[in-house]
Amino acid sequence: MSAESTPTSQADCLFCRIVAGEIPATIVHETPNTTAFRDIDPQAPTHVLVVPKRHVPTLAELADVSPEELAEVVRAAGEVARMEGLERGYRAVYNTGPDAQQSVFHAHVHVVGGRPMTWPPG
Repeated sequence: MSAESTPTSQADCLFCRIVAGEIPATIVHETPNTTAFRDIDPQAPTHVLVVPKRHVPTLAELADVSPEELAEVVRAAGEVARMEGLERGYRAVYNTGPDAQQSVFHAHVHVVGGRPMTWPPG
């Protein structure tokens, strides 16, 4: 399904429901087009998800339909890292597709930090 045919909000999308306030989450940052909230299964001391409010399945599709919103997601991720005190570094990760372990098909960036990151990742 293309991003253009994807509804703005999907009743069965976990992240759309968090953005709408239907499911509780610890919101740490918000802009007119993004919401950032703590991951419920953190993989590091800081693990925040930054999502566009518009429902688009992947960041690559968001880049196609709205490069400005993609830039806002990236800016929001940087702001979250600053707010979380990740001056020594952080990882911004986006998984695309089931083989990359994307489990919620709503574009999002994981902001992960607060400990040394190893390479290569899993």
